[in-house]
Amino acid sequence: MKVLMVYMSLHHGNTEKMAKTMANILDADLVQVKQAGAGMLEQYDLIGFGSGIYFGRHHESVLDFVDKLPVLKNKKAFIFSTSGLRKIPLVHDFDKPLRQKLQRKGFGIIAEFSCRGLDTYRATRLVGGINRGRPNAEDLKQAEDFARCLKNSGQSYLNPTLSSN
Repeated sequence: MKVLMVYMSLHHGNTEKMAKTMANILDADLVQVKQAGAGMLEQYDLIGFGSGIYFGRHHESVLDFVDKLPVLKNKKAFIFSTSGLRKIPLVHDFDKPLRQKLQRKGFGIIAEFSCRGLDTYRATRLVGGINRGRPNAEDLKQAEDFARCLKNSGQSYLNPTLSSN
């Protein structure tokens, strides 16, 4: 299984740390979204899309990248993120906009993973941020476990949602 991970990590390197951890287990090619091109996706069996969460959504550059993709057939994808707030699927499902865009482009979403990350936005900056030290060793272990599940199960891995909160 050939794996590509396309991501954006902007402020504190939270998402990059997690992406590198998963890419190591998956033996995945890792590319920042600004270096990614639509044509490169054809050669991969599984593609991960991820970023930090900003105002309840993945980074705009990731969403824009997906918008510009052609419709692809028989491509599997997974979504990953770091955020200051906990993901609550029925209340605060920040993966939903990206998931919907990917599905419209023909991707089958097989898994999602999120964990907390340092957040120093607005008022939280006054107290040094929230989730200091995150993603931590336990978060990264869960990211490794998630990646092992993807690797060991190949394309038969269906719809687990893992979250480290």
